[in-house]
Amino acid sequence: MTMTRIIISGTVDLPPENMDAALTAAKPLIEGALTEKGCLDYDWCPDPLIPGRIRVFERWESEADLKAHFDDRWYKDMRDTLGQFGILGAENYKYQVAIQEPVYDETGTARADFFTI
Repeated sequence: MTMTRIIISGTVDLPPENMDAALTAAKPLIEGALTEKGCLDYDWCPDPLIPGRIRVFERWESEADLKAHFDDRWYKDMRDTLGQFGILGAENYKYQVAIQEPVYDETGTARADFFTI
């Protein structure tokens, strides 16, 4: 299926002892972001292997929707909220997606190639 969507993928590192409190404080902001126009996914989850690391995964319908998110309180409040818990580092990137396909073909085989185009 051809489209243009945006994926944000990254990490935010906090002191491990602050992780639970930070995610509890972030929960209403995550829920708010999920109500925004064009937000398909907005996941902030603890990394199971690196204590204190939050894995960020977002999908947006368009650049305009992502821009609106960056101008909205959910984004600004998230940045400020997490800052209260001592951000040690962060690395987040955006990707423009032109093609989306299932991983598995009609036989149930995982495919690395883009087989529907």
